[in-house]
Amino acid sequence: MKPTDTSNPEYFHKVVDCQWGCPAHTDVPSYIRMIAQGQFSDAYMENRKSNVFPGILGRVCDRPCEPACRRGRVEDKPVAICRLKRVAADHRDDITERLPKAPEKTNGKKIALLGAGCASLTVANDLAPMGYEVTIFEALDTTGGLMRTNIPSFRLPPAVLDEEIGYILDMGVDLKLGHRINSMKDLLDEGFDAVFVGTGAPKGKNLEIPGRYDSDRIHIGIEWLESVAFEHIKEIGKKVLIIGVGNTAMDCCRTSLRLGADDVKVMARKPRGFFKASEWELEDAEEENVEILVNHSPKEFVYEDGKLVGMKFDLMEYNIEENGRIDRGTSTGEVVIPCDDVVLAIGQDNAFPWIERDLGIEFDKWDCPVVNETTMMCTRDGIFFGGDSAFGPKNIIWAVEHGHQAAISIHKYCHGEDLHDRLPMGLNLSTQKMGMHEWSYSNDYDGVSRQLVPHVGLKERFKKLNIEVELGFSAEQAAEEVERCLNCDIQTVFTESLCIECDACLDICPVNCLTITPNGEEQDIRARLKAPALNPDQALYVSGALPHTARVMVKDEDICVHCGLCAERCPTGAWDMQKSTILVPYAADEAASDQPQAATGGAAK
Repeated sequence: MKPTDTSNPEYFHKVVDCQWGCPAHTDVPSYIRMIAQGQFSDAYMENRKSNVFPGILGRVCDRPCEPACRRGRVEDKPVAICRLKRVAADHRDDITERLPKAPEKTNGKKIALLGAGCASLTVANDLAPMGYEVTIFEALDTTGGLMRTNIPSFRLPPAVLDEEIGYILDMGVDLKLGHRINSMKDLLDEGFDAVFVGTGAPKGKNLEIPGRYDSDRIHIGIEWLESVAFEHIKEIGKKVLIIGVGNTAMDCCRTSLRLGADDVKVMARKPRGFFKASEWELEDAEEENVEILVNHSPKEFVYEDGKLVGMKFDLMEYNIEENGRIDRGTSTGEVVIPCDDVVLAIGQDNAFPWIERDLGIEFDKWDCPVVNETTMMCTRDGIFFGGDSAFGPKNIIWAVEHGHQAAISIHKYCHGEDLHDRLPMGLNLSTQKMGMHEWSYSNDYDGVSRQLVPHVGLKERFKKLNIEVELGFSAEQAAEEVERCLNCDIQTVFTESLCIECDACLDICPVNCLTITPNGEEQDIRARLKAPALNPDQALYVSGALPHTARVMVKDEDICVHCGLCAERCPTGAWDMQKSTILVPYAADEAASDQPQAATGGAAK
């Protein structure tokens, strides 16, 4: 094997699994250490650099970082990264003076953002401080998009939304509420230099089975949640069936309980292992005594004397293939489940009836725009998409990352630059040594279990629709949870020329992640390490030839816990613990790297 190229930022980035797993590349270990030191405002700002909405995401993020967390390889439960993000948001001081400010003079470039959801707001957050004249058009009379209309207030209080959205609007953004765009063609005629579409996936999927249109007690999930959010709906029947088992379904079932339902059942067509809902969303619903019935495929709505009284389901049986996929299943019988109301939460679709089909914007077979995944631009120059509008329903943190990338592209487009010529990620390495055997971080492995976040009691939480159920960590819990982080961004950096091959680091390593061995092919080396490296998705670190025997130092990054014992034990300083800071480029960084040139971009065309 060739020596590992640690100058490539991607190598150390992949070692920090939580940051690698986050679409926006939030520096998770850094802000957790700030929380450990009581630097809540600093932790909030570190979060905001990448994810823009720490208070919101600290409550409702889909947490792709947590399944990636290395702690989950040491024990069952990862670090509670999402809830620690909320700790920073809840305990920070006033940070308004630390936020980006719009310059007094604009650059003359006018950008239209459609929809006041997380994707558009991220674009505004990045472009307004650069002098762009940003206008947000929102069809509703309030901001937040699906964050406000589809996430219940008992999970995400409106005050949290208003505060973090306000930080962006206060940068001089022109917000036009109650201003629905009915024609892309007419909007383009207004002479904007670029247009960003962040209107979400506002159309709930229907269920075309017998009896669907014979009752007004059958609701489309996202439309129903929106009606509840705006208090158009204030009650529901005693027996409610929720069709579907994604995160929207979990919000629907828990909302039903708060509107007066006594018996709420979630009907899943497949086994539990194939649910789309996050595991913690399922746990929260089941804690509130929601019953989840698997292997029930909807067949028809059942009526008596013209009144909806139930639904008929096929009872399904499935075979799971060797590759983990499930077959289409076979029916083994039927069952009728009584109900007063049914909420359909089986997915969402994009809806673009307002985009004329003769503008050069191509749509695929699912009627979604064809969007470049790097630049976020569609097939017509100057028009960009992001969030659910671009690639279908995902989640908030993906929409934020789309917004960051779209902002870069919009800046380049407005200055006549190649949209694909983007700054690469950078890397800084800085030693954490403070003495002979002392580091600037807590490197002891702490065996404490994951903390359980306190909740409002079952009796209390149903009294009002807007009682926030999760209370967040106490200071004591936060202090315990931060110590569970393994500091994966503090890298074990090796200098082979200093190694005397004394094996001291091998002897002291608590997880046997180090081996000195003759070089060879990767598969061969993986098999003869002290602890065989069984995860091919995580790279091996391989040094150059050691000076005395020409063997190589091999490290299995997959099982290292970044304890620093190898560096403490090494008599020659061949090992060092160094913080790897991944430098993620944003639109402002692209602007700073620009050579002086005349702005040549024109209106979106």
